Parts: sequence; structure tokens; C-alpha cells
Amino acid sequence: MEAAGPSEPPLQPSRHYSKLAVAVLNIKARLCTRYVLKTIALGQMLSLFICGTAVSSQFLADHYKVNTPMLQSFINYCLLFLIYTTMLAFRTGESSLIYIVKYKWWKYLLLSIVDVEANYAIVKAYQYTSITSVQLLDCVGIPVLMALSWFLLQSRYRLIHFAAVAVCLGGVGTMVGADVLSGREQGTGSNMLIGDGLVLLGASLYAVSNVCEEYIVKNLTREEFLGMLGLFGTFVSGIQLIIVEYKDVAAIHWDWKVALLFTAFALCMFGLYSLMPVVIKVTSATSVNLGILTADLYSLFFGLFLFGYSFSGLYIVAFVVIMVGFLMYCSTPTYSAAPFVQEVDSGLDNSGLKVEEEADEVPSAIQFIPFESTALSKE
Repeated sequence: MEAAGPSEPPLQPSRHYSKLAVAVLNIKARLCTRYVLKTIALGQMLSLFICGTAVSSQFLADHYKVNTPMLQSFINYCLLFLIYTTMLAFRTGESSLIYIVKYKWWKYLLLSIVDVEANYAIVKAYQYTSITSVQLLDCVGIPVLMALSWFLLQSRYRLIHFAAVAVCLGGVGTMVGADVLSGREQGTGSNMLIGDGLVLLGASLYAVSNVCEEYIVKNLTREEFLGMLGLFGTFVSGIQLIIVEYKDVAAIHWDWKVALLFTAFALCMFGLYSLMPVVIKVTSATSVNLGILTADLYSLFFGLFLFGYSFSGLYIVAFVVIMVGFLMYCSTPTYSAAPFVQEVDSGLDNSGLKVEEEADEVPSAIQFIPFESTALSKE
């Protein structure tokens, strides 16, 4: 780990610089830090994982008539169980699997139900409503997430953060307009009311899951979150799979191509679940959700070659607008009104996925003082 260099003080107005020029230079300096660049890169990695799940799912639905969202989620939870729950099984003390299950089982059971149903509701909504409705209403999760963070995590936002969210949502609106103009919009769905309700439900449940995830990974460990989600998520999704999808699963005509698409979906979803806590730990759930708004655009770009989508220049405009809003959000740190008390964990983090940050590289105000400051600078 390279040594941290001394941080440069912000420029001050002088006879050589106007106040506006100084403000612009200071914003530019904040945007060009390794922290912001790494945040952007990690956010786009998450978007690519989401794109992979979307493309593989669409291939299964369009070419092989396979619509089994619960089976696909079940495989992901099984992978989380095999990797992260097993890791917890080898720990001792308060971070051990037995201790966590004994004293916190009902909390993680509720969280797993929320996460499983969020995944199912969003995927199911596509059967009833249009792509446009899903893309627009799914954005409801961002203000819900900010409200939950405000009350539960004591996060406090500045005016530029609300402006940044508005810019990002404007980019989503541009993307939806491009869908309509390019003909990607596919009808109105069989029942718009049910579909829109499912999207709103799924977006709200995702917001609850993300807030819980942020609290856990910043106060406890990423392994505990993923291990318990794998344990109870496998249980919940397995029961729901038997109830709602057993006929669809039995009707699948398996061959190597179908198996390969299921594998691609599972690996992308596993990568998404494994990486997201890392990104949330060094940023926030709101920042992550803004960054992954570009996932639909990546799916579109792949769809140009795989599904024959029509291209519109508005897609490029939408991508630029979303990234500008994301940069605006990252340019100014948030702050916490009331610090949490971090629980000390004796277990080891997964060094293969851990993101290290220098303490002076991340603006102190963005941290949930004092625990995030420790997490970001911990070797």
C-alpha cells in the first residue's frame, strides 16, 4: 500500500484568480482524486454485472422461452451460501456462524425476504407493464433510499446532492425518450396497473435492502451480510421456487446453451452481490444506485448487436447526463448528523475484493464518523 502524500490545501482567491475560477479549480481537484475515479470505475463494474444478468435473462426468455427469475435468484443465493456462509462457519466468537444465527437469525430472515421479493417483483413486472414504466418507476427507489438513509443512517445531504439526483433522473428520462423514438418500447403490457405496482414495490424493497446493507457492511463485515443473505436467501427463494415456478422449471429443455446462459447469469449476479458491499462501504448506497443507472444503457449497447435494437443519439446524451449527475454527487461529500458506534470484528475481510483507501484521499465529511474513517484507512 503506497504511502499517503500530504493533501494540498484548496486554492484561495487572489489577484491572479477570480472567485469563480478558484471554485472551478477546486471542484476539478475534488473530481480528479483517486477516490472519485475509483468510485466511478467500481460503479460501472456493477453496471456491467447488471447488464450481464439482463442480457442472459433476455436470451433465455426470447430464444428458449425460459422465464424462471426465482430459479435464477436461487442459484445466486446458493453460491453466496457456499462461499460466504462457509467462511462464517470457520470463524469463532461473535463473528461466527453459530453466534450470528443464534442471536440475529430473525433480522437476517426479514432482510432475506425483502431482498428475494425485490428481485422477484422487478423481474415479474416486465410480464405486465412496459419497459418505459419499469425504467421510470424503478427510479422511485432513489428518493426512497435517500429518505431511509436520512432517518435510519442519519445521513445529511447538501443542495448539490439533490441537484445531482435530479440530473441523473433527467438522464433516465432521456433514455426512456430514446427507447420510444427507436421503437424499443414494446407495447403497453397485459396489465399496466399490476406491473407498475410491482415495480414500485420492488424499488422500495431494494431501497430497504440497500440501507440495511450499508449499515451492516459499515458496522459489521461484508462476509456476515453476504453469508447470512446466502443462508436465509437460499431458504426463502427455495420455498418460493417450489411454490410458484415448479411447472416452469420442469418445462425447461436443457442443453449446453441454456446451461451456459444460466451459468452466465449466476456468475454476473454473484459478482454483483459480492462487489456491491465493497463499493457501498467506501461510498454509500445512494451513490451506488446513481452509478448503476447506466446499466440499462450497457444492456442497450449489447442489444444493438444481439437483439437488433435500433440506435438513437439520445442514448449517448443520456449516458453523459447520468455520468454528469453522478460526478456532481461525488464532488461534494455528505455528512452524518449522529455517528454510529462500530462493532469491532475479529474476523478477516476477503482481501481479494477489499478496496483500500488512504485516509487523506477521501473527504472526511463523506464518512460516517467515526467508523467509516477507520474502515477507509484500515490496512
